[in-house]
Amino acid sequence: MSRYIIVGAGALGALLAAQWTIAKVPVTLVARGASYEAIAARGIRVRRPEGDEVVSVDVVSSIRDAAPRLSDTVVLAVKSQDAESAIAEIAWIPLAHRVGVVADLPILTLQNGLASEDAALRRFDRVIGVSVGIPASHLEPGVVVSPAKPVVGVAWIGGYPTSLPGEEERHRGAFAQAGFAALIEPDIAAAKRRKLIANLRNVVDVFDATIEQQEHAEAALAQEARRVFASAGLAVAPPPWDAPRIDVAEVPGHEPGHLSTWQSFARGASSEVDFLSGEIALIARRHGIHAPLNAAVARELGALAAHRGRPGEVTLPPEFASGWLPRERLRA
Repeated sequence: MSRYIIVGAGALGALLAAQWTIAKVPVTLVARGASYEAIAARGIRVRRPEGDEVVSVDVVSSIRDAAPRLSDTVVLAVKSQDAESAIAEIAWIPLAHRVGVVADLPILTLQNGLASEDAALRRFDRVIGVSVGIPASHLEPGVVVSPAKPVVGVAWIGGYPTSLPGEEERHRGAFAQAGFAALIEPDIAAAKRRKLIANLRNVVDVFDATIEQQEHAEAALAQEARRVFASAGLAVAPPPWDAPRIDVAEVPGHEPGHLSTWQSFARGASSEVDFLSGEIALIARRHGIHAPLNAAVARELGALAAHRGRPGEVTLPPEFASGWLPRERLRA
């Protein structure tokens, strides 16, 4: 029977493992360190508006221990900054009974940004990108808060670099079983560019700034990103008219906090900034385009991460000083 092997036990990977287990979809979760120990001992605790649910999942500490088979599918659920190393680590692991290697399997890439699909395509023949919208948060090893109703999130699924119709529909069905609103995306790269623009609010969240300054900075970064994509001839998917409304309900005992990039800095962990604003800066430099705001954000937060700084330690870069423009001009 076909099985999903999820690599990465953060908010998305752990929640997917729990949801597929509940739905009786075969799944094995690859976790490490404290996450592996917590999940192996106590299962995954999913905190929902209606109460907590503890789900015992099949968990291993390495993909070798999962004994991957030709019928399996890999789900890459690590952070964007860890995707390249994770892909390189698992790709050439032999399958059970020595009938091939992990790179012979299809791989679903769930990361923000635009880099994971090419990193996977370097080793895997069948790459399926997934752009995920989910309000879940990862509090501690083995614990996930999932406040969304009536679905846990939305997943846009598409083959990369071209459509893979059979694979796409199979995985769309599996995400639907996991409680997601799942849709086939004809151009997954364009959908991930759309998501990248939305994710720029994550980087703004890290700075010491007023709400008004954050809103203006987010709008300016997004406008610059759209200009860079347009100048580089890269399509951005339009706003999704077919996405269902997700209501975020209160989870008893949980105080909603900051976004994932803020949380990474607060934990002293690596962050996705190089694959958000840094990705815009990369595309701009490749095409001889000026993108001073995203480049400045990537530089400032890169330096903050280098000395393990915390959220709120730095103000917005001086490149924004002339950017407190009327809202109409920022969104023009």
